[in-house]
Amino acid sequence: MTRTVKCKKYNLELPGLDQQPYPGPKGLEIYENISKKAWEEWLNHQKMLINERKINLKDGQSRKWLNEQMELFLSGEEYA
Repeated sequence: MTRTVKCKKYNLELPGLDQQPYPGPKGLEIYENISKKAWEEWLNHQKMLINERKINLKDGQSRKWLNEQMELFLSGEEYA
């Protein structure tokens, strides 16, 4: 049986992720509150942001900005 979550982005009960996307409290929060659909959409959008804006993931400010965009995207708020 597929695990479902009340998705924070879509405000619907949808299939959840199979495992935490990364360790720690943030990964657990995503696992418990974000649907598989929303996470896959974020990963695609993240790739687009990294490529189009030529983001250097070695740069702390760039990673911080990308994490802020993830929060906005997954919350259903306005994002880049």
